[in-house]
Amino acid sequence: MRASARDTVARVTDTTLTADQIETLRARVRALMPQVRADLEDLTRIPSVSLDSFDQTHVRASAERTAQLLRAEGLDVEIVEEGGRPAVIGHVAGPEGAPTVLLYAHHDVQPPGDRADWDTDPFEPTEVDGRLYGRGAADDKAGVMAHVAALRAHSGELPVGVTVFVEGEEEIASESLPRILERHGDKLTSDAIVLADSLNWAIGTPALTTTLRGSLRAVVTVRTLDHGVHSGMFGGACPDAITTLCRLLATLHDDQGDVAIEGLVHTDAPEIDYDEARLREESGLLEGTELIGTGSIPSRLWTKPAAVVIGIDAPSVDDAGNVLNASASAKINLRLNPTQDPQEAWTALQEHLADYAPWGATVEVELDEQGWGFAADAQGPVYDQARAAFADAWGTDPVDVGIGGSIPFVQAFAEKFPDAAILVTGVEDPDTRAHGANESLHLGEFENVCVAEALLLARLGAMRS
Repeated sequence: MRASARDTVARVTDTTLTADQIETLRARVRALMPQVRADLEDLTRIPSVSLDSFDQTHVRASAERTAQLLRAEGLDVEIVEEGGRPAVIGHVAGPEGAPTVLLYAHHDVQPPGDRADWDTDPFEPTEVDGRLYGRGAADDKAGVMAHVAALRAHSGELPVGVTVFVEGEEEIASESLPRILERHGDKLTSDAIVLADSLNWAIGTPALTTTLRGSLRAVVTVRTLDHGVHSGMFGGACPDAITTLCRLLATLHDDQGDVAIEGLVHTDAPEIDYDEARLREESGLLEGTELIGTGSIPSRLWTKPAAVVIGIDAPSVDDAGNVLNASASAKINLRLNPTQDPQEAWTALQEHLADYAPWGATVEVELDEQGWGFAADAQGPVYDQARAAFADAWGTDPVDVGIGGSIPFVQAFAEKFPDAAILVTGVEDPDTRAHGANESLHLGEFENVCVAEALLLARLGAMRS
């Protein structure tokens, strides 16, 4: 589904900032960074993991701390809950006739995982070689603080109206977001939306994210027997469920590694310089392991479908007996072309798994989660001002990129606010390792992010209806 990024601003006045104006804002942000960093570290210390298996009082504490930060900048703030985790909404009016900008981030975080995989305590932010390590230090509490820094940079004289929306359950698929948009959407109406939950192209090079892949997650269960039996007595005539499952999962790709499910959308990404050497370095691909799929690397990562087996339920190696297992399950994650209807993809996956069931095995497929991708028509005055703000902050033009991951809430905003220009920005870089061990934020890049957002608000402030 293509988002409409129309601009409702009828007339644009001169939005060029002078060199003095740019340097004044840059100096303000630089002076603010020690306190911005201290507040970011305080937020990062709150283990606001939104999964049910974690203590949700920490998510509440994170929401309350976020609300406190926004109130200190003069916003009218409320914490809202619509059957899910607490979200924070704050608003401050701008000058007469100025546009309203919605600033989005989320304050919940992923679980830390195995603490042994971390070089530092995941909830005690620690600087190492110019990077701040900690769970949520980048994804996405740095997004929260980038918005706060932009507000502080304008010191109570905001050139635009600002609404800040900080969600509390992005990491668990934003289940209550539709209800929040339905019941509180009037508070979030805006001319431009800045969604700070993506990444930049490289250290020293900013990016605007213009496409996101959709997602689909499903569990497939294979059954071959009504109970486990002796592998010696029956092996060779009766298929076991694990081997059968492996053969079925292997049909998800062709011999070149392209996804072989019929009915999925395949398109090419715009040409951009992203070679195999860079991919290998950023991904940690082991020497000798080949890439899979065909087409350009950006196409394989951003616009073509991907199929990944992310989990298998079967006896562990240590616990395995000499048994033909009667059943086995796997969780499949599909990443979909930004324009792919996820319901059509779900149908295609079901049909594929049924058609390729080995040896007449019983195959059951259960949908776990699905979400739309996003493709922005990234043209118009708001996008022009965003690119100019990024260029001013970094000293180099931004790159329009796609992201192979999925952020389903972006499409929810696009549907709710079809006339708003949606800017997907980010605080991360290719070495951030969001969701993994040793997540970190590049502090120099973070300052540029804060400068860019402050400049963007100034530029948009010159737009009048």
